[in-house]
Amino acid sequence: MNRTVLILFCFAFSALLAFAAAHSHWDHVPAKDHDRANPMAGRSEAIAAGALIYSDHCAQCHRADARGDGHKRPSLRSDSLRKATDGDIEWFLRQGDLAHGMPSWASLPADQRWQLVTYLKSLQ
Repeated sequence: MNRTVLILFCFAFSALLAFAAAHSHWDHVPAKDHDRANPMAGRSEAIAAGALIYSDHCAQCHRADARGDGHKRPSLRSDSLRKATDGDIEWFLRQGDLAHGMPSWASLPADQRWQLVTYLKSLQ
């Protein structure tokens, strides 16, 4: 009986991990935000401005190199961010995720959020 329970637990845990890996916080982005275009995409001055914003607001958690700490503070050079649209990232900056330690940056002006998105995309 104990071995059967252990096998079932391992199966359930594996299924849960697979589900979590297949779904991300990007799944919650509304379509209108997902499809939003970055008005500053690819502009070198926006990348430079975004780097300064990153340094002021993000580097303390995600490190200066944006590689995170491997635990609660994730790398911003990940496949997840690489696959996200600019609209996804801007939405996430506005919403935050306090349960995982990410504050909302809705107080930043929209132009600054887009500059930050442009900088983050330049790291990919």
